[in-house]
Amino acid sequence: MAEQQNLKMPTHVAIILDGNGRWAKSKGMPRNYGHVQGAKTVETICEEAYKMGISYLTVYAFSTENWNRPKDEVDALMKLLRNYLKTCLTTAKKNRMCVRIIGDKTRLDPDIRRRIEELEESTKENDGLHFQIALNYGGRDEIRRACQKIAEKVKSGELDPLKITEEQIGDALDMGGIPDPDLLIRTCNEQRISNFLLWELAYTEFYFTPVAWPDFSKEELQKAVEAYNHRDRRYGRIEEE
Repeated sequence: MAEQQNLKMPTHVAIILDGNGRWAKSKGMPRNYGHVQGAKTVETICEEAYKMGISYLTVYAFSTENWNRPKDEVDALMKLLRNYLKTCLTTAKKNRMCVRIIGDKTRLDPDIRRRIEELEESTKENDGLHFQIALNYGGRDEIRRACQKIAEKVKSGELDPLKITEEQIGDALDMGGIPDPDLLIRTCNEQRISNFLLWELAYTEFYFTPVAWPDFSKEELQKAVEAYNHRDRRYGRIEEE
């Protein structure tokens, strides 16, 4: 394995956390056991990513489509989320982590929204890892809500529709002010983006691994970064002779 100090670190890594339920089933355990172990892996990878020199980490925790899962699983995920938000507050204080929740928070219960507000407010000045958690998030929904914000500015006369720029659209997104991901990792051998960061992934490098999220480790993260180092990112340009 290449020496870490010789690797060029991506500034921003996004991860689709896949395989918690399948991992648990393979061990004869209920799906929620996999989600609990997956939450522990999130804590580990946050710490290891920052140690490696990654500045931004975004994880896809709960999508707008996940509400369609069985009610008992959704209820268990919401209970796990409540506990995780408490743990994350403690971890963020210890590691100077700046946390932002992206997605449509309006469907979340009031107590969860209060905990999110507390977490974001108490960590906004932290200068460690910038950690984004996608909750009730969908890429198309994010773009729809951004369009609504821009439309309100046009309606009020604040913005000329003929002068709308890509930068203004980006600023209206949940991820506004955060650099686009350099590397997207998806675990458990799925090879699709599942409505995640549709605008932001325009020039992101993709890395797919068969490892289920609960088994994802520092070593697996380093493998992904090593693969990223072998990519030629030209952004539509041709390589100079």
